[in-house]
Amino acid sequence: MRCVDVTAGTVEYEDTGGDGPVLVFAHGLLMDGREWRDVVADLRRDHRCVLPTLPLGAHRRPMRPDADLSLRGLGRLLTEVVERLDLHDVTLCFNDWGGAQVMIDDGLTDRVGGVVLTSCEAFDNYPPGIPGRLAALSARTPGALVMMRRAMLVRALRNLPITFGAMSKRGIPDDLIREWLEPLRDRGVRRDFRKYAGDVKRGRRDFVAAIDALASFERPVLVAWASEDRLMPVEHGRRLAATFPHATLVEIPDSYTLVPIDQPSALASAIREFVAKRMVEPSR
Repeated sequence: MRCVDVTAGTVEYEDTGGDGPVLVFAHGLLMDGREWRDVVADLRRDHRCVLPTLPLGAHRRPMRPDADLSLRGLGRLLTEVVERLDLHDVTLCFNDWGGAQVMIDDGLTDRVGGVVLTSCEAFDNYPPGIPGRLAALSARTPGALVMMRRAMLVRALRNLPITFGAMSKRGIPDDLIREWLEPLRDRGVRRDFRKYAGDVKRGRRDFVAAIDALASFERPVLVAWASEDRLMPVEHGRRLAATFPHATLVEIPDSYTLVPIDQPSALASAIREFVAKRMVEPSR
Protein backbone atom coordinates (compact mmCIF):
# COMPACT_ATOMS: atom_id res chain seq x y z
CA MET A 1 0.00 0.00 0.00
CA ARG A 2 1.14 3.53 -0.76
CA CYS A 3 0.19 6.67 1.16
CA VAL A 4 -0.90 10.19 0.22
CA ASP A 5 -1.41 13.09 2.61
CA VAL A 6 -4.60 15.12 2.35
CA THR A 7 -6.20 17.68 4.63
CA ALA A 8 -7.99 15.03 6.70
CA GLY A 9 -4.91 12.87 7.24
CA THR A 10 -2.92 10.12 5.54
CA VAL A 11 -4.82 7.94 3.08
CA GLU A 12 -3.53 4.55 2.01
CA TYR A 13 -4.11 3.48 -1.58
CA GLU A 14 -3.20 0.83 -4.11
CA ASP A 15 -2.08 1.81 -7.60
CA THR A 16 -1.63 -0.79 -10.33
CA GLY A 17 0.25 1.71 -12.51
CA GLY A 18 0.36 1.64 -16.27
CA ASP A 19 -0.48 4.02 -19.08
CA GLY A 20 -4.10 3.01 -19.66
CA PRO A 21 -7.21 4.99 -18.75
CA VAL A 22 -7.36 5.77 -15.03
CA LEU A 23 -10.04 4.18 -12.87
CA VAL A 24 -10.50 5.31 -9.25
CA PHE A 25 -12.55 2.94 -7.10
CA ALA A 26 -14.57 3.99 -4.04
CA HIS A 27 -15.84 1.39 -1.57
CA GLY A 28 -18.55 1.12 1.07
CA LEU A 29 -18.80 1.24 4.85
CA LEU A 30 -16.46 -1.14 6.74
CA MET A 31 -14.68 -2.05 3.50
CA ASP A 32 -11.62 -1.07 1.51
CA GLY A 33 -10.55 -1.25 -2.13
CA ARG A 34 -10.22 -5.01 -2.01
CA GLU A 35 -13.98 -5.14 -2.43
CA TRP A 36 -13.03 -4.56 -6.09
CA ARG A 37 -10.11 -6.99 -6.25
CA ASP A 38 -11.64 -9.46 -8.73
CA VAL A 39 -12.78 -6.62 -10.99
CA VAL A 40 -9.32 -4.99 -10.82
CA ALA A 41 -7.60 -8.30 -11.58
CA ASP A 42 -9.38 -8.16 -14.95
CA LEU A 43 -9.18 -4.42 -15.68
CA ARG A 44 -5.55 -3.84 -14.65
CA ARG A 45 -4.36 -5.41 -17.92
CA ASP A 46 -5.31 -2.31 -19.86
CA HIS A 47 -6.25 0.28 -17.21
CA ARG A 48 -4.53 2.04 -14.36
CA CYS A 49 -6.53 1.20 -11.25
CA VAL A 50 -6.27 3.37 -8.12
CA LEU A 51 -7.97 2.18 -4.95
CA PRO A 52 -7.89 4.61 -2.00
CA THR A 53 -8.95 3.39 1.44
CA LEU A 54 -11.58 5.85 2.61
CA PRO A 55 -12.00 6.42 6.38
CA LEU A 56 -15.16 4.34 6.60
CA GLY A 57 -14.08 1.97 9.37
CA ALA A 58 -11.75 -0.48 7.63
CA HIS A 59 -8.90 2.03 7.29
CA ARG A 60 -5.71 1.33 9.24
CA ARG A 61 -4.58 4.95 9.71
CA PRO A 62 -6.91 7.14 11.78
CA MET A 63 -7.56 10.58 10.37
CA ARG A 64 -6.69 13.78 12.19
CA PRO A 65 -8.95 14.45 15.19
CA ASP A 66 -10.38 17.58 13.57
CA ALA A 67 -10.96 15.96 10.16
CA ASP A 68 -14.30 16.59 8.48
CA LEU A 69 -15.61 13.08 7.81
CA SER A 70 -19.16 14.04 6.99
CA LEU A 71 -20.66 12.86 3.71
CA ARG A 72 -19.55 16.05 1.95
CA GLY A 73 -16.20 15.90 3.76
CA LEU A 74 -15.52 12.44 2.34
CA GLY A 75 -16.37 13.73 -1.12
CA ARG A 76 -13.75 16.43 -0.71
CA LEU A 77 -11.27 13.87 0.66
CA LEU A 78 -11.65 11.67 -2.43
CA THR A 79 -11.28 14.71 -4.67
CA GLU A 80 -8.08 15.65 -2.84
CA VAL A 81 -6.66 12.17 -3.34
CA VAL A 82 -7.23 12.49 -7.10
CA GLU A 83 -5.61 15.93 -7.10
CA ARG A 84 -2.59 14.96 -4.97
CA LEU A 85 -1.91 11.97 -7.21
CA ASP A 86 -2.22 14.30 -10.23
CA LEU A 87 -4.76 12.10 -11.95
CA HIS A 88 -6.69 13.43 -14.93
CA ASP A 89 -9.74 12.36 -16.93
CA VAL A 90 -10.49 9.65 -14.37
CA THR A 91 -13.44 7.33 -14.30
CA LEU A 92 -14.78 7.32 -10.74
CA CYS A 93 -16.32 3.97 -9.79
CA PHE A 94 -18.69 3.70 -6.82
CA ASN A 95 -20.35 0.76 -5.12
CA ASP A 96 -22.51 0.83 -1.99
CA TRP A 97 -21.34 4.31 -0.92
CA GLY A 98 -23.13 7.02 -2.91
CA GLY A 99 -20.67 9.87 -2.54
CA ALA A 100 -20.86 10.73 -6.24
CA GLN A 101 -24.17 12.47 -5.67
CA VAL A 102 -22.74 15.12 -3.33
CA MET A 103 -19.46 15.38 -5.25
CA ILE A 104 -21.40 16.39 -8.35
CA ASP A 105 -23.47 18.86 -6.35
CA ASP A 106 -20.32 20.39 -4.84
CA GLY A 107 -18.60 20.75 -8.23
CA LEU A 108 -15.78 18.36 -7.34
CA THR A 109 -15.53 16.73 -10.76
CA ASP A 110 -12.98 18.83 -12.68
CA ARG A 111 -10.68 15.86 -13.11
CA VAL A 112 -13.48 13.39 -13.76
CA GLY A 113 -14.21 12.17 -17.27
CA GLY A 114 -16.90 9.66 -16.37
CA VAL A 115 -18.67 7.98 -13.46
CA VAL A 116 -19.67 4.39 -12.78
CA LEU A 117 -22.45 3.92 -10.23
CA THR A 118 -22.79 0.31 -9.12
CA SER A 119 -25.72 -0.49 -6.82
CA CYS A 120 -25.15 2.41 -4.44
CA GLU A 121 -27.03 4.83 -2.23
CA ALA A 122 -29.21 7.06 -4.35
CA PHE A 123 -31.97 9.63 -4.00
CA ASP A 124 -33.35 9.33 -0.43
CA ASN A 125 -31.99 5.83 0.30
CA TYR A 126 -29.59 7.03 2.98
CA PRO A 127 -28.59 5.16 5.04
CA PRO A 128 -29.80 2.10 3.11
CA GLY A 129 -32.05 -0.46 4.73
CA ILE A 130 -31.75 -2.15 8.10
CA PRO A 131 -27.94 -2.65 7.78
CA GLY A 132 -27.47 1.08 7.26
CA ARG A 133 -29.69 1.97 10.20
CA LEU A 134 -27.92 -0.55 12.45
CA ALA A 135 -24.54 0.94 11.49
CA ALA A 136 -25.83 4.40 12.39
CA LEU A 137 -27.18 3.13 15.70
CA SER A 138 -23.86 1.42 16.50
CA ALA A 139 -22.03 4.66 15.77
CA ARG A 140 -24.17 6.57 18.27
CA THR A 141 -24.28 3.99 21.06
CA PRO A 142 -21.34 3.85 23.52
CA GLY A 143 -19.52 0.53 23.31
CA ALA A 144 -21.64 -0.75 20.42
CA LEU A 145 -18.85 -0.74 17.83
CA VAL A 146 -16.71 -3.09 19.90
CA MET A 147 -19.68 -5.45 20.28
CA MET A 148 -20.57 -5.17 16.60
CA ARG A 149 -17.03 -6.06 15.54
CA ARG A 150 -17.05 -9.20 17.69
CA ALA A 151 -20.47 -10.22 16.41
CA MET A 152 -19.51 -9.79 12.76
CA LEU A 153 -16.57 -12.15 13.19
CA VAL A 154 -19.15 -14.92 13.63
CA ARG A 155 -20.12 -16.12 10.16
CA ALA A 156 -23.71 -17.00 11.06
CA LEU A 157 -24.31 -13.50 12.41
CA ARG A 158 -22.71 -11.56 9.57
CA ASN A 159 -24.66 -13.59 7.01
CA LEU A 160 -28.00 -12.53 8.47
CA PRO A 161 -30.21 -10.41 6.17
CA ILE A 162 -29.90 -7.48 8.59
CA THR A 163 -26.09 -7.38 8.24
CA PHE A 164 -23.73 -8.38 5.41
CA GLY A 165 -26.06 -11.18 4.30
CA ALA A 166 -28.20 -8.65 2.44
CA MET A 167 -25.19 -7.32 0.54
CA SER A 168 -23.63 -10.33 -1.18
CA LYS A 169 -25.34 -13.32 -2.74
CA ARG A 170 -22.09 -15.29 -2.85
CA GLY A 171 -20.97 -14.24 0.61
CA ILE A 172 -18.02 -12.04 1.46
CA PRO A 173 -14.79 -14.08 1.78
CA ASP A 174 -13.72 -14.73 5.36
CA ASP A 175 -10.26 -13.23 4.82
CA LEU A 176 -11.76 -9.91 3.74
CA ILE A 177 -14.22 -9.72 6.61
CA ARG A 178 -11.53 -10.41 9.21
CA GLU A 179 -9.20 -7.78 7.77
CA TRP A 180 -11.96 -5.22 7.31
CA LEU A 181 -13.03 -5.57 10.95
CA GLU A 182 -9.55 -5.57 12.47
CA PRO A 183 -9.02 -1.76 12.32
CA LEU A 184 -12.08 -1.22 14.54
CA ARG A 185 -9.91 -2.34 17.43
CA ASP A 186 -8.25 1.08 17.15
CA ARG A 187 -9.94 3.90 19.10
CA GLY A 188 -9.05 6.46 16.42
CA VAL A 189 -10.63 4.35 13.68
CA ARG A 190 -13.80 3.98 15.75
CA ARG A 191 -13.86 7.75 16.20
CA ASP A 192 -13.65 8.21 12.42
CA PHE A 193 -16.41 5.67 11.84
CA ARG A 194 -18.67 7.48 14.28
CA LYS A 195 -18.09 10.81 12.57
CA TYR A 196 -19.46 9.49 9.30
CA ALA A 197 -21.95 6.75 10.22
CA GLY A 198 -23.37 8.65 13.18
CA ASP A 199 -23.99 11.84 11.19
CA VAL A 200 -27.18 10.50 9.62
CA LYS A 201 -29.40 13.58 9.93
CA ARG A 202 -26.99 15.95 8.18
CA GLY A 203 -25.86 13.26 5.74
CA ARG A 204 -29.38 12.48 4.62
CA ARG A 205 -30.21 16.18 4.28
CA ASP A 206 -27.14 16.81 2.12
CA PHE A 207 -27.71 13.65 0.12
CA VAL A 208 -31.27 14.55 -0.79
CA ALA A 209 -30.33 18.18 -1.50
CA ALA A 210 -27.81 17.00 -4.10
CA ILE A 211 -30.37 15.21 -6.29
CA ASP A 212 -31.19 18.24 -8.45
CA ALA A 213 -27.55 18.62 -9.52
CA LEU A 214 -27.44 15.24 -11.25
CA ALA A 215 -29.33 16.44 -14.31
CA SER A 216 -26.63 19.03 -15.00
CA PHE A 217 -23.75 16.51 -15.04
CA GLU A 218 -22.80 16.39 -18.72
CA ARG A 219 -20.18 13.65 -18.67
CA PRO A 220 -20.89 9.97 -19.40
CA VAL A 221 -22.30 7.81 -16.62
CA LEU A 222 -22.59 4.03 -16.41
CA VAL A 223 -25.30 2.81 -14.06
CA ALA A 224 -24.54 -0.87 -13.36
CA TRP A 225 -27.18 -2.23 -11.00
CA ALA A 226 -27.81 -5.62 -9.43
CA SER A 227 -31.23 -6.76 -10.58
CA GLU A 228 -31.79 -8.67 -7.31
CA ASP A 229 -30.49 -5.99 -4.95
CA ARG A 230 -32.25 -5.96 -1.59
CA LEU A 231 -30.80 -2.69 -0.27
CA MET A 232 -30.45 -0.51 -3.35
CA PRO A 233 -33.73 -0.92 -5.28
CA VAL A 234 -33.30 -1.62 -8.97
CA GLU A 235 -35.84 1.15 -9.57
CA HIS A 236 -33.26 3.60 -8.23
CA GLY A 237 -30.78 2.44 -10.85
CA ARG A 238 -33.33 3.03 -13.57
CA ARG A 239 -34.21 6.45 -12.15
CA LEU A 240 -30.53 7.41 -11.99
CA ALA A 241 -30.01 6.44 -15.61
CA ALA A 242 -33.01 8.57 -16.56
CA THR A 243 -31.83 11.52 -14.43
CA PHE A 244 -28.38 11.91 -15.96
CA PRO A 245 -28.34 13.36 -19.50
CA HIS A 246 -25.71 10.89 -20.79
CA ALA A 247 -26.19 7.63 -18.92
CA THR A 248 -26.10 3.96 -19.88
CA LEU A 249 -27.98 1.41 -17.77
CA VAL A 250 -26.77 -2.17 -17.34
CA GLU A 251 -28.68 -4.51 -15.04
CA ILE A 252 -26.57 -7.38 -13.73
CA PRO A 253 -28.40 -10.57 -12.70
CA ASP A 254 -27.61 -13.02 -9.90
CA SER A 255 -26.16 -10.40 -7.57
CA TYR A 256 -26.94 -8.30 -4.53
CA THR A 257 -25.37 -4.92 -3.71
CA LEU A 258 -21.74 -6.04 -3.83
CA VAL A 259 -21.62 -6.68 -7.56
CA PRO A 260 -17.77 -6.55 -7.54
CA ILE A 261 -17.87 -9.66 -5.34
CA ASP A 262 -20.92 -11.44 -6.76
CA GLN A 263 -20.43 -10.80 -10.49
CA PRO A 264 -16.93 -9.36 -11.06
CA SER A 265 -16.55 -10.54 -14.67
CA ALA A 266 -19.84 -9.04 -15.81
CA LEU A 267 -19.05 -5.76 -14.04
CA ALA A 268 -15.50 -5.60 -15.41
CA SER A 269 -16.82 -6.13 -18.93
CA ALA A 270 -19.39 -3.38 -18.52
CA ILE A 271 -16.78 -0.94 -17.20
CA ARG A 272 -14.29 -1.80 -19.94
CA GLU A 273 -16.88 -1.23 -22.65
CA PHE A 274 -18.02 2.02 -21.03
CA VAL A 275 -14.49 3.43 -20.73
CA ALA A 276 -13.54 2.40 -24.27
CA LYS A 277 -16.59 4.14 -25.67
CA ARG A 278 -15.98 7.21 -23.52
CA MET A 279 -12.37 7.53 -24.68
CA VAL A 280 -13.23 7.57 -28.39
CA GLU A 281 -16.19 9.93 -28.20
CA PRO A 282 -15.67 13.72 -28.17
CA SER A 283 -15.62 15.08 -24.63
CA ARG A 284 -18.66 17.09 -23.64
